[in-house]
Amino acid sequence: MSFSVPQNGVKEDKEPVIELFVKAGYDGESIGNCPFSQRLFMILWLKGVVFNVTTVDLKRKPADLQNLAPGTHPPFITFNGEVKTDVNKIEEFLEEVLCPPKYMKLAARYPESYTAGMDIFAKFSAYIKNSKPEANEGLERTLLKTLQKLDEYLNTPHPDEIDENSMEDIKVSSRKFLDGDELTLADCNLLPKLHIVKIVAKKYRGFEIPKDMTGIWRYLTNAYSRDEFTNTCPDDKEIENAYADVAKRLTK
Repeated sequence: MSFSVPQNGVKEDKEPVIELFVKAGYDGESIGNCPFSQRLFMILWLKGVVFNVTTVDLKRKPADLQNLAPGTHPPFITFNGEVKTDVNKIEEFLEEVLCPPKYMKLAARYPESYTAGMDIFAKFSAYIKNSKPEANEGLERTLLKTLQKLDEYLNTPHPDEIDENSMEDIKVSSRKFLDGDELTLADCNLLPKLHIVKIVAKKYRGFEIPKDMTGIWRYLTNAYSRDEFTNTCPDDKEIENAYADVAKRLTK
């Protein structure tokens, strides 16, 4: 499936020609479960550039696609006909070439925003793939610790939230996202993974992110109010299906 995402109205002559190839879902057409695909999808959307999105059915990979990027699985992009395949390098490239004043700068201001929550997905993967009941509690506790660290980061005010001339002492941050009130590259990386953790852990382990982790819930709620996140996100059922064989049953 291919569709166009025009962000700034009518396409101009000098607009770059960009196509994003992402993993297709189980129907072979809709957006599949892939946090890396969603990461690039969000970046392009936030940049405000015109681009096409093509979903690739990995079960029936078209011959022309194999010729375009042999041996490569989505996500990847073509930029003015040039194929780029490494997600991290694509992110750096897009930030460099799609720059102000025409396009949004998405780099985070605080380096810590890039590392906040970076180990959550690995701890979640160990937790969800485990089949031994005796190991479950320890793995869940480890996942909770990493979530707690992210929650603390989201609730800790950044320096720009603190007014030294104010009598009011701000103890808890009210910012919407990792770095501030706007989505950045850091969010494009973390949010798709955090959403998967939320959906899959509940479905296959009955685990929910604790309600007292107010920073994380504020973060997710704000993300769900943004088209750049919700419209690039696979359906919950798609995410659950993707983990049907990965999430191990707890059996003795």
